[in-house]
Amino acid sequence: MSSALFLPEENNLDLDWQSLHKAYEYASPYKKIGKIHASKGALYEINLSRAVVGATVEFVTEFGSRTEGEVVAISGNRCLAMPYEEISGINSETRIYLKNLSTEINICDEMLGRVIDFQGNPIDGKGPISGKMEKRSIFGHPINPISRPPIKEPLDTGIAAINCFMTAGKGQRMSILSGSGVGKSVLLGMIAQNTNADVNVIALIGERGREVLEFIQNDLGPEGIKRSVVVVATSDTAPLIRMRAAFVATTIAEYFRDQKKDIVLMMDSITRFAMAHREITLAAGEPPGQKGYTPSVFSKLPKLLERAGTKSGVGSITGIYTVLVEGGDMDEPISDAIRAIADGHIVLSRELASRNHFPAIDVLASLSRVMTKVVTNEHRIVASHLKDLLAAYKESEDLINVGAYARGSNPRVDKALVIYHDIMAMLRQEVGLYKKKNIDELYDIMVELARKAENTINMNNLSRSK
Repeated sequence: MSSALFLPEENNLDLDWQSLHKAYEYASPYKKIGKIHASKGALYEINLSRAVVGATVEFVTEFGSRTEGEVVAISGNRCLAMPYEEISGINSETRIYLKNLSTEINICDEMLGRVIDFQGNPIDGKGPISGKMEKRSIFGHPINPISRPPIKEPLDTGIAAINCFMTAGKGQRMSILSGSGVGKSVLLGMIAQNTNADVNVIALIGERGREVLEFIQNDLGPEGIKRSVVVVATSDTAPLIRMRAAFVATTIAEYFRDQKKDIVLMMDSITRFAMAHREITLAAGEPPGQKGYTPSVFSKLPKLLERAGTKSGVGSITGIYTVLVEGGDMDEPISDAIRAIADGHIVLSRELASRNHFPAIDVLASLSRVMTKVVTNEHRIVASHLKDLLAAYKESEDLINVGAYARGSNPRVDKALVIYHDIMAMLRQEVGLYKKKNIDELYDIMVELARKAENTINMNNLSRSK
């Protein structure tokens, strides 16, 4: 058969051979081969045409070793790429193949109940994930401000301290600030088990490998994992993997949100995400700033966090991000930046943890900026009154502990003494030993405590609005 039969007629199609050649080049990524020009720490400077930032490349040594990596920066005709894992034998003869120009992952409903890596591949030993896959770019865009409905509906986290004094709303972004070993991961597990959200997406960024299985089995539990997707990038992985895992988790949360579901996205920790970005950008030559963090770290954080929230016509993503506070300094750069971006913060106290009070939430130092919009006025008034009594007790705690406080010298402290231990008992929740109380039940307890303290405001007007 003549090959001419397969050629278009000259008058029917005006062929743009230059465009076709360009399309062929992009459609055949393995045709593009580069070589290493120089190494800069964990980065490699490569002569590779057609590369774009975020493109996937493959390193192939002359000894046959292979590993994937990613283009992180471009300078002229050269680009900087970082492998996802260590590979031996890299030298000037190592060939670099441009493998994939997209930054997409496959997502499906069957990811629920699974533990995956930064590429969406299962790592829980339960076999491959099968289902109707949808491709999504991991670098999605923040929600249009005009498409963000106001936050009006409370999110029941199952945590008494949060529900009572810093009530969260669906679509809110909250940070959990604390030092190491104060119970951040345990608190996330409790929220995942008890929240009334439809789906949990949990990103474990830079965690110790030993803690991952412990978190899934002990903190999350069999009931929590059923409606959760866990994305894991441990501390021994490359900084690129830790960064990508955060974006992958956010993309998965967006997928389920677009099904008109309410999602809780939990990331432990956003600090290690920032550290990974700092490591990459410093290697790429970006100048350091505060605490060694490069300027682009502080522009990358809002691009990630602003993707959470409410969106018209679909569901919501409530973002909860843990912040590892260096040296207990709540004003260190990452903590300060996250507080400015988020809609509230929860501070964990080492002092409370040392007293075996868990979750170790410092009620007086914590804040929800949307609480007044998602609770009734009665709830707000009672919570404010009880916080005032807690503050009064805190001011005189040293005198009380040594027995030097004289009753009657301060009416606020006198009232606080009556109910302080009752409040702390209400807020204390031992893992596996407490009975979950919803926001309405906790409100009733708060009213009783306020009455017990003989509050001067008219408590008879505080019956909850239905």
